[in-house]
Amino acid sequence: MQLRQIEALLEQGHVAEGVGQLKALAATGLRDVRSLSHVGQLFTYLNLHSDAERCYQQALRLQPDGAQALYNWATSLIALGRLEEAEQALDRVLVMNPHDYDAYYNRATLRRQTAERNHVGQIEAALQLPMRHPGGSVALNFALAKELEDLGDYAASFAALKRGADLRRRLLSYRVSDDVTTMRQIAEVFGGEFFGRDIAGCQDERPVFILGLPRSGTTLVDRILSSHSQVSSRGETSDFAKALLSDVGDAGGKEALVRRSAQANFAAVGERYCARLALQAARRSIDKTPVNFLYLGLIARALPRARIIHVRRNPMDLGYAIYKTLFRMAYPYSYDLSDLGHYYLAYERLMAHWRAMLPGGFLEVRYEDLVASQEATSRRLVEYCGLAWEEACLSFERNARPCLTASAAQVRQPIYASSVGLWRRYREQLQPLAKVLRNGGIDVDSA
Repeated sequence: MQLRQIEALLEQGHVAEGVGQLKALAATGLRDVRSLSHVGQLFTYLNLHSDAERCYQQALRLQPDGAQALYNWATSLIALGRLEEAEQALDRVLVMNPHDYDAYYNRATLRRQTAERNHVGQIEAALQLPMRHPGGSVALNFALAKELEDLGDYAASFAALKRGADLRRRLLSYRVSDDVTTMRQIAEVFGGEFFGRDIAGCQDERPVFILGLPRSGTTLVDRILSSHSQVSSRGETSDFAKALLSDVGDAGGKEALVRRSAQANFAAVGERYCARLALQAARRSIDKTPVNFLYLGLIARALPRARIIHVRRNPMDLGYAIYKTLFRMAYPYSYDLSDLGHYYLAYERLMAHWRAMLPGGFLEVRYEDLVASQEATSRRLVEYCGLAWEEACLSFERNARPCLTASAAQVRQPIYASSVGLWRRYREQLQPLAKVLRNGGIDVDSA
């Protein structure tokens, strides 16, 4: 079967058939690098990183000097937790192609840099060279900021971070007011009248949604729960949004989409979403997509037996953690501290709305509670999912399941408290964020 046909199967929700055909194709011993890379990308999209790694490794055998094939292989190694190998692979990528700017940033995130072993000099030298594209300076400055923070040079770290973020923001056509307006419209449309309707959803109880803002601890919660023998994780997906769009169609703009979504066939949306769980044999299947907080009300109606977990974090720590992460295509509000503040306030208002509309309809967990009371909070999470406690949930860092998020390296370590209150090191630099939050009624010093 051709790759185009396999992609069509996957897009139509025939996941089991599509994966079966993809694995059959990979087993035929593809002999061209382009096809292997394409198949590897599809496996990555499906969260099947072991299969992706084999494809990329075969591509490397065919093209040992291929920098892109080596970079792809490093990405799969990161997902599989083989971080030392990934760093060595990225070192080799940069020998082959010193202008692979993403490689500098990805490598910087794989471990804590030390005075004896870091790449600051190499990154600074790269910044002096002509850039192949504007995004090069962005990635290099984010990489430099990460390594300088590890080394304790906080002023220089934030200066590099701001240079990268400012440039990235200038490259974007984005208005935070559009997102703020959309969240307000969601609350208006999905209000008391909507929740007063008798809506029959899909009764599948496998789904577990972990949502919130990025860098709030959603990946940590995912890793704790997926350490349980009866829980699997699908990582971050757009499956719920796709299931919804399949029902309501192209609505012609965000406002129209919000309004049409309220008239969806919610049972069909839930069933379409659950059709993508066909590969998951576990009793619970995690969807760890932070932005699903926008769809929380729809999820509750389409999948009334699903578990929904909202992860919260101190807004200043959260804001700084978001700001210093290079998301590339996602979260365009993250590169300006004022945008970040306005987005956060809109998110808080929407979450307050969901609490009012769905009292007791989802579990809320604070990142700080996980850090301070790991076992008690973990037991609460497992109990909420309707499962018996397993000690493996306390050793989530041993969880061998793949992970390819901004926290891929951190979740391979035991819980640590060093990121709690970290924003205070940058109190002055973060004042644009603090000002917006204070004007929105948040006491940033006691939040």
